[in-house]
Amino acid sequence: MEAILEAYDVGLRQFGENYVKEFEGKHPLVKHLAGANFHMIGHLQSNKAAKAAEMFQVIQTVDSVKLAQRLDAAGAPLDVMVEVKLSDEEAKHGVLPQDLNEVVDAIQACSNLRLLGLMTMPPWSEDAELARPYFERLRKLGEQLKLTRLSMGMSNDLEVAIEEGSTDVRVGTALFGKRKKL
Repeated sequence: MEAILEAYDVGLRQFGENYVKEFEGKHPLVKHLAGANFHMIGHLQSNKAAKAAEMFQVIQTVDSVKLAQRLDAAGAPLDVMVEVKLSDEEAKHGVLPQDLNEVVDAIQACSNLRLLGLMTMPPWSEDAELARPYFERLRKLGEQLKLTRLSMGMSNDLEVAIEEGSTDVRVGTALFGKRKKL
């Protein structure tokens, strides 16, 4: 909580959160911050869609038609990104590239959702160059869909992500240090 308030005081306005339940405790203390936008960047289960729609301005991890419809049904205007699964890691979430058009079409049919772009999480590596093919692939998917916002890259590989066209990077570790285990 203190880190968010300190970051806000020095000018940050975009904040990413990984867990709906964890943000529930912070939300009452930060919802008054003028101009602050809170992004859901962790996997979102459809049963938590209504609660997420109450607290976040941006959901970067829409990965199914069902989730899009649940967010839309919550009735709050939301900016969303589609999380695309480009690696074969079991722990990663997202829509497969071959199913991407279906999810994009579903979002565009929702009256409360505004599609911003695409998001991906490559396999973590100390070597940032290993993420480049994943970032390049997401950029190409974005170009095909005429979507210009790309959320890709974290503290360890943000330079490569930016070279490949990232418009949104997630740099919590660089700013706030390693996350404490819940």
